[in-house]
Parts: sequence; structure tokens; C-alpha cells
Amino acid sequence: QVQLVESGGGLVQSGGSLRLSCVASGSRFSIHAMGWYRQAPGKQRLLVARISSDGTTNYGDSVKGRFTISRDNAKNTVYLQMNSLKPEDTAVYYCCILDLAYWGQGTQVTVSS
Repeated sequence: QVQLVESGGGLVQSGGSLRLSCVASGSRFSIHAMGWYRQAPGKQRLLVARISSDGTTNYGDSVKGRFTISRDNAKNTVYLQMNSLKPEDTAVYYCCILDLAYWGQGTQVTVSS
């Protein structure tokens, strides 16, 4: 049974930082591409960042230069470092095993102005 558990969300002021973590269990973590998505109220779930099994990263245009995705295969964990946060970054953030389409339960990020 594959399970993804996100943590690290919360309330932060505009310009602040947060680091999200996602711990995976029940799969060979190192072979999978991982992604972080976000969904704001009334909007579609959108890809924020992805990291392949070899560490190649890609970012959505709205977060380039502010967010960094990384992974620690020894800890079965993928991270999302979010800097210079803006109110428009407010959303539920989900971790995903991209090639298996497995999702975590999400963690709320709220950025106040």
C-alpha cells in the first residue's frame, strides 16, 4: 500500500518561507518522478514543481526562482522549499508520485498580505 504524507504547511506572512515535506512508504521511492501540485479554492489543481528519479527539476512559471524541489532517497522524502511567498501562493499543496498517480492528503499553505 503506497502512502504519501505531507507536512510543513501553515500560515505565513507575505515574503516569508515554508518548507514542505512528503514522506513516501510502500514503493521504491528512488525510481519514481515526484511532484508537488497545489489547488486554490475554486481553481484547478496545478503542477508547482517536479523532480525526476535522476534529480532533474522543472517548475511552474509562477514559482520559478522562488521555490526549490529536492529529494532525499535515503529518507524516502521529497521537499518543497518555498521562499518569497505571496498571497497568491495560498492553496492546498499535494505531493504526488507522478508515474503512479498516487496522491497525499494535502497540506494547507496560507500566505497573508
